[in-house]
Amino acid sequence: MINYLFVDGSNLYAGQYELFGPDRYLDFSDFIKNIEETLKVSFEKIYFYASYSPKKEPCEKEQSDYLRNEGIFYKSARKIENLFFFKGHRSSTSGKEKGVDVALASDFVRFSCEEKFDIGYLMTGDADFQHCIEIAIEKGRIINLIAFENRLSHRLARLYNTSVFFFVQEPLLFDRSHIQLFRGNPGSIKKI
Repeated sequence: MINYLFVDGSNLYAGQYELFGPDRYLDFSDFIKNIEETLKVSFEKIYFYASYSPKKEPCEKEQSDYLRNEGIFYKSARKIENLFFFKGHRSSTSGKEKGVDVALASDFVRFSCEEKFDIGYLMTGDADFQHCIEIAIEKGRIINLIAFENRLSHRLARLYNTSVFFFVQEPLLFDRSHIQLFRGNPGSIKKI
């Protein structure tokens, strides 16, 4: 079985920042090892989609801390040998991310249709990917979701197999028939 992991990197980064703050970060390469060991899976390829936050001038300490943490987090992701890093961009007027979710959705559907993988793992807290998941399943792919306790799409978790990695507290969930809870490895959290 060929396993691919698709990561909504900006969503994941925002979730880890909410959990750990500016002085700690999730070492993504350690976290991938934690996931593979816990779920007893090996990812042949990892597709990571993100954009760097823009720096505003003057840069205040809070923003500076956020940007420093973000850079370190993305650097930890780029250390992974079999990881493709899609770097999106931000709107020059609004600062909002552009092209990242579309690139993830397009690749997810294209690779499903081309039968590049048997089992696809999608790491996101964004329910907007539901249609992509449905297409992949129609094409015979097995799809599993991975989420943090603070970035869990309850709508998707009700419908698809979901593994939730929690670091701070166990999330409150409604129907656990499709959900597995795992304690994230605290060794994956590094101090800056």
